Amino acid sequence: MSVPAPAPASGGAALEGLLADAHAALPDIVALRRRIHRFPELGTHLPRTQQAVLEALEGLGLEAATGTRLSSVTATLEGALPGPAVLLRADMDALPLEEGTGLEFASRVPGAMHACGHDTHTAMLVGAARLLAARRGLLAGRVVFMFQPGEESGGGARHMIDEGVLETAGGAGVAAAFALHVTTRFDSGTLHLRSGPTFAASDRLHVTVRGRGGHASSPHRALDPVPVACEIVQALQSMVTRTVDVFDPAVVAVASIHAGTTSNVIPETAEIRGTFRTLSPAARQRVREGIRRVARHVAAAHGAEADVDLEEGYPPVVNDAERTAALYDTAVALLGEDRVGRLPAPFMGAEDFSYILREVPGSMAFLGARPPGGPAGGGRGPALQPRRVRRGRPRRRRRRLRGRGAAGRAGARRERVSGRPAAEPPVRVLRGAARPGRGQAGAMPARLVVYPPDENGWRRVRYDGVAIGVAHRPADIRVFLAAAGLENADDADLTDPAFVEWRGGGPEEWQPRP
Repeated sequence: MSVPAPAPASGGAALEGLLADAHAALPDIVALRRRIHRFPELGTHLPRTQQAVLEALEGLGLEAATGTRLSSVTATLEGALPGPAVLLRADMDALPLEEGTGLEFASRVPGAMHACGHDTHTAMLVGAARLLAARRGLLAGRVVFMFQPGEESGGGARHMIDEGVLETAGGAGVAAAFALHVTTRFDSGTLHLRSGPTFAASDRLHVTVRGRGGHASSPHRALDPVPVACEIVQALQSMVTRTVDVFDPAVVAVASIHAGTTSNVIPETAEIRGTFRTLSPAARQRVREGIRRVARHVAAAHGAEADVDLEEGYPPVVNDAERTAALYDTAVALLGEDRVGRLPAPFMGAEDFSYILREVPGSMAFLGARPPGGPAGGGRGPALQPRRVRRGRPRRRRRRLRGRGAAGRAGARRERVSGRPAAEPPVRVLRGAARPGRGQAGAMPARLVVYPPDENGWRRVRYDGVAIGVAHRPADIRVFLAAAGLENADDADLTDPAFVEWRGGGPEEWQPRP
């Protein structure tokens, strides 16, 4: 993609030279981005992307290290002068979408696509490393280049923090951290940012309404959970508008309601699933309490019961005011004031760069990526076909995932998430005396194995003999199962010994490090 070169603003010959060098390097960076785009990888196991990054950094004189729990790359540039360490981060993982653009560099991996711009982020950070390495003599301090897997799922930033990304070779901690996220909301060549909350915390809700089943012709003899669930959905919206401060906003969105299997039987249960987004700890706690209160009391008013399961996701991204002001001034000096904007409000999406900003002050900004004449807004074009797909190779027979309620179909697995190098062979636990192999007659259902926690509470997870993740909490396991292609992974019963083997203590004994 060709981006017009902005006219250098006042900032001296150093900035003008930086822009000139950046545009000279553009063909190589575009080629790297397209290489990564052709072969997208999901989760925290991105060996091909990791190798592409390492090859692109060769010859720059950086001290590079790779992760053990995930396919990360951390590269440190030592400046010629003393000073603080600054971290620059790019995420590298793709999404489980089918690409239909027809471009020459379109994804060649069925069911995977770089639809969120992480391929661009990775190539951009490689370009930044090349530009800064060429100016080593002018740098005071260190620059840490953080290439992170697992932003879309798995919380890769947390893994990299545990593995020491915020600690540099000289022993001093990172003093500031910065990241860019491309977006088609804004024109190419522009930068947009704000201080304070920029992305929301993202949590999930799962409410099970329990009534009493019966025949649809005699609802008075049953306790129908369906209208109770519908009333809960409506009450949740009123709860938000009447209990949450409009200047500290929250979003509660119910995205799925499921009950029953036929037209003439009142089911015993109805399930509600959704997400809630908040920008502050106070609002987050208020919404959590409100969801529990509304669901249980509305159900009780009808004589039913409601089980409420709230799963905590990423915290909000909160940009530091001082670091954001410095980023704004630098961007104005580099691009010109007409190309730098201040965001009037945060986005209610989520980003795990929040884990980095909880540890060190920093800022995340948005880089415009809308081509000239492109449509306004952040949506994907129809040619991208953003259809979520099941992962795995084509299969002829179905395999059932045991769990509460409807079970999901399990396709062939790929190793999406790397754990620490495993000495033991792939694990597959089969019941009964006979142990037929996959695809043979009488093959037993695949099993989930959760290994003992390490010193930080992380547990390796395998499904069907393939590593699918390194979990920090039980909720992570369902995320990994979903990324591996299991439909209704949220229904998996992690306490069912017929499905999961817990080694070193079950979920009730799992107490990861905060």
